[in-house]
Amino acid sequence: MTDVLKPAATRTINGTCHHDCPDSCGWIVTVEDRPAGPVAVKLRGNPDHPYSAGELCPKVNRFLDRVYSPDRLLHPMRRVGLKGAGEFEQISWDDALTEIATNLHRVIREHGPEAVLPYSDAGNQSMLALMGLSGRFFGHMGATKLDRNICGVTVGVGMAKTVGSPRGIDPMQHLHSKLLILWGTNTRLTNRHLWPTIEAARANGARLVVIDPIRTVTADAIDEARGDQFIQPFPGTDIAMILAMMHVLIRDELTNQPWIDAHTLGFSELQDEVADWTPERAADACGVPADVITQLAHDYATVRPAGIRTLIGPEHHENGAMFHRTLSCLPALTGAWAERGGGVSKSTGDWTECQMDVDAILRPDLEVGNSRTLNMSRLGQILTHPHAGENDGPAVHAFINWNCNPVVTTPNAELIKQGLLRDDIFTVVHEQFLTDTARYADIVLPATTQIEADDIVFSWGSLHTNYNNAAIPPLGESVSNPELFRRLAGAMGYTEPALFDDDETLMREGAPDLDLDGLRDTMWQEAPYPADGRPFGDGDFDTPSGRLHLASDELEAMGQPRVPTYIAPNEGPGGDPALVALYPLQLLTPKHHARFLNSGYSHLPKHGPAEGGPFVELDAIDAAARQLVDGATARVWNGRATVQLPVKISTRLRPGVVAIPWGWWMQDHPDGKAANALTNDTLTEWGGGVAYSDTLVEVAALT
Repeated sequence: MTDVLKPAATRTINGTCHHDCPDSCGWIVTVEDRPAGPVAVKLRGNPDHPYSAGELCPKVNRFLDRVYSPDRLLHPMRRVGLKGAGEFEQISWDDALTEIATNLHRVIREHGPEAVLPYSDAGNQSMLALMGLSGRFFGHMGATKLDRNICGVTVGVGMAKTVGSPRGIDPMQHLHSKLLILWGTNTRLTNRHLWPTIEAARANGARLVVIDPIRTVTADAIDEARGDQFIQPFPGTDIAMILAMMHVLIRDELTNQPWIDAHTLGFSELQDEVADWTPERAADACGVPADVITQLAHDYATVRPAGIRTLIGPEHHENGAMFHRTLSCLPALTGAWAERGGGVSKSTGDWTECQMDVDAILRPDLEVGNSRTLNMSRLGQILTHPHAGENDGPAVHAFINWNCNPVVTTPNAELIKQGLLRDDIFTVVHEQFLTDTARYADIVLPATTQIEADDIVFSWGSLHTNYNNAAIPPLGESVSNPELFRRLAGAMGYTEPALFDDDETLMREGAPDLDLDGLRDTMWQEAPYPADGRPFGDGDFDTPSGRLHLASDELEAMGQPRVPTYIAPNEGPGGDPALVALYPLQLLTPKHHARFLNSGYSHLPKHGPAEGGPFVELDAIDAAARQLVDGATARVWNGRATVQLPVKISTRLRPGVVAIPWGWWMQDHPDGKAANALTNDTLTEWGGGVAYSDTLVEVAALT
């Protein structure tokens, strides 16, 4: 047999999924060493991974289709057509870098460095891909800084105003819960590897309560015969329901008063605040019957330990920070924080990421000045207003985008597109595919996938820090995020050595508390966490006083209410009456599909097409009032945009609420306008988040 006919040698490489998902699953890549170079031929879950245990989600099961897609970008490209038309020609890296550097120097010379806007998010949430050298590069340039608070930060900031830090309990501790409330989180779909723990808790006798404005696949798992319950409040009204639960706990003498006296501050103020929040009043606000609220409060106090699981969904309201502050007060009234399996679980990033030295990665000492900071959620306003909306400084004239697709993922998307069409803005996008955002670029640069770069992945759904080994060399001329900024630094003529650090140096400096060599051997390490499962022990909180703050001096100093308070979102049924009269329906844009959750897979043949296509979902009562039938084409509109979609009538939503699943690209919508064309870019009351889910619309038949 000749060498040509011999079977290719195979080997396996361990890695970790990088997607913006709490699970950070372990995987194994099988690689064939062929004459033309290594080829990944199989990717499967790692059965030894302590959290994902060998199971991957439907999108990652087909990850190699993504890596070897014929549509993948493998070479630098220059725009030759109109912005947004998606017409490009291939160029060399040298030409691309020269053109980028020339334009950036021109913008800086004419408008100052703050006219350069870097824009990225967690499309790859591995440490180097997420931060790498980008912060150093733009800090050294003096470019505008970006508040990357579109998702997740508001949860921690809200909770910190109660317990002193963003820390909650490890969600695996819900194994010990006897009452488990999943509040605003669709665990079976978006956090699937936590579900076996929930099922184990149920097997041990735990009751499950699902609270969500949509009847999700998680809500479908309840079993009323065993005492499970689904509760469906109107979007953005949960705080009213929590305040009423507190009212019942105090009124019916169900509080743990000795624990409150020993470990909290501000109980009397909270008591005064909730005195008028009867279940009947809350029922008017949130649409949940008063007797249901009363019974839930009694169950929460008497079925012990009672644990609450929440994630990022409820933060996407104008009162999103207050929701998480209020929710974390609830277990203080019963003393549940002191019980294993009690308290509130959210992201575990504050446990895993404490092993990371963010300053060592970003190197703020390299910054050349006090650049302004803009909030990423306000991108449409930033790009279309001469002075970036309410912020001082020059208009943006250079937009550098990597690790996200804001035309699909950021609210008020039609305004973003309008901004990107400006003739006087130079746009660079680093991507794997020609996304909706990349279509507006002047230069597009090819990016590696996760199996083409080493990195560290800090989970935010479990306590595990994971390693990712590159399984194959970068395809074509694609480069990783850190390599991109090394090349850009060289093209700009920068000489600061820290801008050229290699990946090994970045990992060792950025995660000094990790045993990096040991992590490479084991592939995962568990972050330190209290052995008894109780992050605050018997009541030692992270506040200056060491007590849980039911009343907050810090919030008062910020001009916010001292105690948990319900303020109805302005763009909601209890808000501006004039808006409600024009747009009487509340729009949600949920993650809906198993084959893709975020925007990174809907364009691939085995993902988006298998899910059908986008639609507007509404209750039969709302459909009948508008003479809409299933499958008809409707227009959905508000002051931001009009979107055309087929109608889907279902029983998942209450009257007054409609839903458009997000993640579809412009090409999948009949009129090229995706769900976020409609969504609200108002920021949360504090924390810098954004109120996607406080969006009012009207729906009518397309005429």
